[in-house]
Amino acid sequence: MRRLSVVMLVSLAVAGCKKQEPALPQSNAAQPGAPAPQDGAAAPSAALQGKVLERLDAPPYSYLKLQTAQGETWAAVPKTDVEKGKDVTVAGAMPMKDFESKTLNRKFDVVYFGTLGGEAPAAAGGPMGGGMGGAMGGAMPGGQGPESMAAAHAAAAAGPKEVGDVKVPKAGGPDARTVSEVWTQRAALKEKSVSVRGKVVKWNAGIMGKNWLHLRDGSGTAGKDNDITITTSDEAAVGDVVLVKGTVRVDKDFGAGYAYPVIIEDAKLSK
Repeated sequence: MRRLSVVMLVSLAVAGCKKQEPALPQSNAAQPGAPAPQDGAAAPSAALQGKVLERLDAPPYSYLKLQTAQGETWAAVPKTDVEKGKDVTVAGAMPMKDFESKTLNRKFDVVYFGTLGGEAPAAAGGPMGGGMGGAMGGAMPGGQGPESMAAAHAAAAAGPKEVGDVKVPKAGGPDARTVSEVWTQRAALKEKSVSVRGKVVKWNAGIMGKNWLHLRDGSGTAGKDNDITITTSDEAAVGDVVLVKGTVRVDKDFGAGYAYPVIIEDAKLSK
């Protein structure tokens, strides 16, 4: 029943993203031919079982290196004192690819977020030092379970419903691009730095250790290429006109069924 409810939640969240912003990320589960989880990887919301080989604490979370039947993998659960050598089950295991923990200063190829069998998820609250909200840099809205992560992804992915007319002059310099140019030139711009000036039309803080914003400058076509998603550690507010300088990523897969055709990551903001 729990697995069914999580799947339904992700499906509803993705359906909402499609309705509001067709060009924005959509669930892999809803796309024909979507890649299956890698060998040894648990499907979203599955239980992950294994023996603890190593524990790294980043309160209020613990990262556990597990020896599973399929091989070694990492899981993140609310802070625990579980000892090395103990067999554990991580419930509601949700894979996140290429995940970087700021607190641990470490990047994981894949880490599975969930709760240790028999333990309740950590409560949502203030700034956190590890896990989905805090390792990372902020609390996840509504709790720390996989349902909350899916909801947070949906909130970051869906563009604003209506922002009125936006007209912002293009940035200067050889790496300057408009929002629509980033979309249309994304293959050539992959892994390159760009500068984009635009208006912040949506802001979500502390998701996966980053602040997420939607930027528009008046270029492009609604629902196609007029809105670009940015991740940053800097602060801004809806309505601010900012200069964004970051790296273009193409077909970026954050796990949990969310992949972005194009996104600007690790951006620095200035006004």
